[in-house]
Formats: sequence, C-alpha cells, structure tokens
Amino acid sequence: MLYTLKIRLYPSSEQAAQLLKTMERFNAACNVISKAAFENKTFGKISLQRLCYYTIRNEFKLSAQMVVRAIGKVAESYSDKNVRDCLHIFKPHGAIVYDDRILTVKSFDMVSILTLDGRILVPISVCEYHSCIINNARRVRGQADLGYINGKFYLFLVAECPDRPENTFDGFLGVDLGITKIATTSDGKYYSGSKIKNLRRRHFKFRQKLQSKCTKSAKRLLKKRRRKESRFASDVNHRISKKLVEIAKGTGRVIVLEDLQGIRKRAKKGTRQTVGKTMRQALSTWSFYQLRRFIEYKAKAAGVPVIFVNPRNTSRTCSKCGHVDKNNRKDQEHFVCTACGYAMNADINAAINIANRGAAVIQPNVANESSAASS
Repeated sequence: MLYTLKIRLYPSSEQAAQLLKTMERFNAACNVISKAAFENKTFGKISLQRLCYYTIRNEFKLSAQMVVRAIGKVAESYSDKNVRDCLHIFKPHGAIVYDDRILTVKSFDMVSILTLDGRILVPISVCEYHSCIINNARRVRGQADLGYINGKFYLFLVAECPDRPENTFDGFLGVDLGITKIATTSDGKYYSGSKIKNLRRRHFKFRQKLQSKCTKSAKRLLKKRRRKESRFASDVNHRISKKLVEIAKGTGRVIVLEDLQGIRKRAKKGTRQTVGKTMRQALSTWSFYQLRRFIEYKAKAAGVPVIFVNPRNTSRTCSKCGHVDKNNRKDQEHFVCTACGYAMNADINAAINIANRGAAVIQPNVANESSAASS
C-alpha cells in the first residue's frame, strides 16, 4: 500500500531564494521541452531525451539528473494520448521532481537537496503519524516532489507499506452517500446533516456574490475561499471515513458502497437522468469520490474488505419485501412501501438495501469456492 506524505520544509530566506530560483529554471526548461515534444510529435521519454537533452543542459545549466527529471515530467504530462492536441505549459512554481540521486532524507529533521548553487541542507518537520508510516514502510520510494504552496515548501514522499491481511467478516455494513446526510449506515447512524448542508449553501451563495463582482480583489478572495472549502470538505471526509472503518473493523463486517462513478455526468442537462439545478449544484459541491477513496485506503490499512454494488433503485426498493416503485420514496426523508406499507427513514432503507446487495454479491462466491474445494 502506498502513502503520500506531505512534509513541510523550513528553509532560511537564502535557501528559499535558491529553491525558488531552481524551481523557476526547472519549469522554464520543461516549457522548452514541451514545445519541442509538441512540435515534433515526440512524447516518449527516451525519444525526448535523444531530441533535447544536450540542448537543455547547455541552455539552462541544469545538472544531468535534473534534465532527466524535467524530460520525465514533460513525458508524463503527455502520457495520455487524449491530451496531445494542445501545448502543455508549466507554471514557474510548479513542482520539481527529485529522485534519490539529487535528494536525500538525512533524518527526520533534515533533507539534502540539490539546487542551482549546489546541495543545501534544509530542516524539515515530520509529524508522529508520518514517522510511524516511514518506520513501518517496506521502503520509501526514491522519487519525491518538491512543491511550493502558498509561500511554503513541501516535500511529497511516497512510502510503500505492506498490506494488512483482510480480517474474517461476519456481516455487511451498507453505507448510503447523500446530500443532506453525507453518509448513512445500515445500522441507522447518520454522519453530518443540516449543519453541514447549511454551511455548504452559505459557501455557494458567497461564491456567487464574489463571482458577480469580477474585480481583482474578488478573484483573490475566491481563490482563498476555494482552498478553505477544500480543506473543510477533506476534514469532514477524513472524519467520516475514519469512523466508518472503525465501526466495520470493530464489528467484523464488510463495508458496502454504491458504485457512483459518473453520477455528475448523468446529472447534466440534456441527459436521460437530468436533475434539477439545485441537485446538480449539490452534487458538484461535495467530493463524494474523495470520501470513497478515503474509505478505501483506510479500510485497506485496517484489513477491512470494501465492495461496490449497483446503485440502481436502492432508494426505491423496500428493504422488507423487495417491492420496487418510485412512489415508495415519498420525499427526501420518508419511505413508505406501496405494497406492504413498511415505513422508515429513506436513507436507512437505502443503506440496508446496499448491505443486502453486498451479501448477495459475496455469499454466492463463497458458496462456489466451497463447492469447488469439496469437489
């Protein structure tokens, strides 16, 4: 399992100037390499290196390994054939890709890093959580990215840790993801609700107000707000995913989620499943995919299995009798089966259906494996 560790650097003012100078020179070289790749339709790393290695070394006075890393960065940006129809431009303060030849982590408080003026020793800060990951890692990969974010330098290291064996399970924890309640479990527990919804709505209205002004100060504030909202959403998703994994591990159950890939695409205007403007806005202001990824990697680290099921009609199906009817869902909160009269909270009903589908997916596989073993 791979962990990306974001580690803060604390360079002196002189060292910060050296790092910025190196970063700007590196990305300027990337732009020249990108232009050569685009004009010559040459996108492979080896081919690009043959095309412009010596030109870049002589023009930008970068070390041999830095030129190799710059070529690698450009080649990686063009790796997808669908993005080769336009020239890629790299920002002056874009990340520098380092490897173990030009960057060495000396200890948990110092890193040796190559600049245009030679190697410098820069203090770093590694928190206790990251220290535990590094100590338990099978290896820390040689490649690392040096990023410059909001006037601060960060090192992004990749640590490879051994996967924990999946625990034996005895049940299924269905999780329904929604707008009003971000997550509802088949146990009947809710995570977030009206408070988060109202805060998101307030953020959205404030963004609309700033966007309508179109002034430079409004645009600066919009960028600041975007980062703030992103941190808020990540924090909430981290807390929810951590709690869900703890419950599943403590009760020995499999986490079952709906496969919601493409939900925003299906909700756009002109599609078969077009939804209202308010719903489209709600779907676009929360990172459900991020929550899914958080649940996946936390569950993997804890040895908890995660499976995905088809979300079709989970909110319209009665969890008691199995009757499917869109009229079963009276409103956002209430579910009343038109066949058997069973009534309960709509989100909990959907979560139970998700758990049942997870059981239907796994149990036949277990039965098939048992029969194959006996034969």
